[in-house]
Amino acid sequence: MSFEWFVGGRYLRAKRKQTFISVITILSIAGVTVGVMALIVVIAVMAGAVTELKARILGVEAHVVVMRHGGAITDYPEVIRRIEGIDGVVSAAPFVYSQTMIRSRYGVSGAVIRGIDPEARGESVPGLSREVLRQDLRSAAGSGEDGRRVPGVVLGRELARTLRVVRGDWVYLLSPRGMLSPMGHLPSMRRFRVTGVFSSGMYEYDGSFAYINLSDAQQLLRLGKGVTGIEVRVKDAYKADRVAAAIAKRLGFPFWTRDWMRMNQNLFSALKLEKTAMFIILTLIVLVAAFNIASTLIMTVMAKTRDIAILKAMGATNRSIRRIFVLNGMIIGAVGTFLGVVLGASLCALLDRYKFIKLPGDVYYFTTLPVNLRATDVLVIALAAMLICFLATLYPANQASRLNPVEAIRYG
Repeated sequence: MSFEWFVGGRYLRAKRKQTFISVITILSIAGVTVGVMALIVVIAVMAGAVTELKARILGVEAHVVVMRHGGAITDYPEVIRRIEGIDGVVSAAPFVYSQTMIRSRYGVSGAVIRGIDPEARGESVPGLSREVLRQDLRSAAGSGEDGRRVPGVVLGRELARTLRVVRGDWVYLLSPRGMLSPMGHLPSMRRFRVTGVFSSGMYEYDGSFAYINLSDAQQLLRLGKGVTGIEVRVKDAYKADRVAAAIAKRLGFPFWTRDWMRMNQNLFSALKLEKTAMFIILTLIVLVAAFNIASTLIMTVMAKTRDIAILKAMGATNRSIRRIFVLNGMIIGAVGTFLGVVLGASLCALLDRYKFIKLPGDVYYFTTLPVNLRATDVLVIALAAMLICFLATLYPANQASRLNPVEAIRYG
């Protein structure tokens, strides 16, 4: 053990007359511990929120959406063939998208209807397997009271709750493209049977989306053989912007593309800003603990003035004295950081396993706190805490090293 380590360790073990300094040392360790623990838990929850949102958004939305300026895409089979020839594309499928009203016997609600082809590769509805989707979007021939063909619709869970309907009930979809009459423009209306309910885990989607068969959507919106756009799935979702650029280059005008990152850019930018703000705010807890470390060392220097003078008279250099107090403060910071990391990681593990904190689904995107503890985040937090503790030791350590041994022994 080096000379600096030995003396620094002795100074940490306060005698009876210096119990006050020992109490402040414990409070300093506790402050660093609480700050590091809070940082780890909050940053893990923020990272978990981003990860969870990305997973749920990608479960509902396409990686890349291809649309056409000026209206519907009529030659979509040829466009799909050209898209699937691009490197990185897994599948492409047509869809019809429109805002509409849905009416049941018990109420009316606005909704977003999405017409999809359940037989196409890449088409999916969150919470439903492909086979269940095919069955739920089937056209139930002869199931109407007049024996005519009645199409099926799959509603979001919250939307079905708002309309107070269950599987097998009737609903009416109002088309925004209606017809002209002596009374003006009237929306057309078509009856559907609720053949399924899906749950994506995101309130906004579950409360507004309704899926119907592609051909039924074309008839409802009077698109003929056209579609609103083409959704594309890619191998690497985080390279969707490159694939979108390649698709736009191959198809050219009047086609245009958007990837899922651009469509949700505002949301992820807000989350990133919030994560940075929370890191800065909670770092202030560690900063307060660092002031406690500085005050502890200053009082230790005042209490050990004669001892420091004797050490310097015996040959200890200014650098050695400075190192003693830097090591003293760094031990306090290291113990607090270690305890904070252990407690923070333990609390994250408990939150992830037992999910005992519930959130209202109509306010947040998820009903429990998502946790994603990353080693890089823990390392950055630990290094930041140690850096703050190190900076807090510089002033008292420098003051201790500048003591004049003669004056200190004479007046100390």
